[in-house]
Amino acid sequence: MKEILSVIFVCSLLVLSMLPARAAGTGEEVLSSYQEYQERFEAITHRDNIEETGYEIDETQVFPILLESFGEEEVMFVPAMDSEYHRLAFFLTDGEGNILYKYNQLETNYIYLGQMEQPTQSIASVSFQDANNDGLTDIILITKCINDSGEYAGKTYKLGDVLFQGDGEFYRDWRISDKINRFSMNRNANCIISFVRDGCSVEFLYTATTLKELLENGFSVIEEQSYTRNFEKLGRLKTVPGIFRISEYNIFMIYLVDEQGDIVWSFQPMEDYDNLYSLKGITGKDVDGDGMKDLVVLARYSYEDAEGNLAVESDCSIYYQRTGGFDIDKEFQNYYTCTEVDTLEALVAKIREYWGWKAEE
Repeated sequence: MKEILSVIFVCSLLVLSMLPARAAGTGEEVLSSYQEYQERFEAITHRDNIEETGYEIDETQVFPILLESFGEEEVMFVPAMDSEYHRLAFFLTDGEGNILYKYNQLETNYIYLGQMEQPTQSIASVSFQDANNDGLTDIILITKCINDSGEYAGKTYKLGDVLFQGDGEFYRDWRISDKINRFSMNRNANCIISFVRDGCSVEFLYTATTLKELLENGFSVIEEQSYTRNFEKLGRLKTVPGIFRISEYNIFMIYLVDEQGDIVWSFQPMEDYDNLYSLKGITGKDVDGDGMKDLVVLARYSYEDAEGNLAVESDCSIYYQRTGGFDIDKEFQNYYTCTEVDTLEALVAKIREYWGWKAEE
């Protein structure tokens, strides 16, 4: 098994030449660092050794748990972060602190392929449930990550993982983890369980090509905010906002559909929020003064704050029409923070003022 993991890591080094110049050292140096990291990990035999070997235990996520294939006594689930590379691992210990099992081949440890340093910041949640109906308790793990470069630099995002219990061990299915994260089904453990155990998936929201396909898969249109406009470069299109419910969350999407029912463009205004709390309005107006209609969305979203409490926040999304489609606004949102009292009409006026164009259509 160790040899297989080393081969996987070596293969990932082949992508280094395609990544930004962020990984320190050559491929040989990175491989040497990985081998040193693995040796430290393999040397851990007792809970006392964890922090002695450069890991920091997250005491807030340490739990006693009964795992069927590990005997009749409870074991302790002990997660820890490697202080140097921000790579997460978990350990199962007995009552005396002896390590019964350890695992570090997690999705969150391979966000940057071929690089030791990872953007994992902390554990968002850990849940213990039977995710595949085999009678064994599995681990649903969600981490919080922050990239330090690129388009999403500085933004916190979640990464989900499912660790299936086998015979005295755990294993991952990378295909499941990939879909959980690629299609934003990583909001909480219940959302992941809805996909893995119950087969409820939001994948169609991103892959559908027609409005008919959306409706057949359970997409619910918000009719009062649906209207038709002439989007100059794209033609006459119907704006179709709606939701799809997975677990307790309403996933909010907007589509532009042509007269044949084909999807021309799609938007995900809620981004990393957990749930659409209420939609305050959508308008198709030129807000940046270039003569082409843009799309402005104002809504309230709910999410789980750092303390684990439910929070609700107003936010706007602006999509500027360009020759080939739409660009997402990055400037106005940095300039202005929406409040509960904002209306769509007043917000449009603020956006136009920001761009120095106050004329009404």
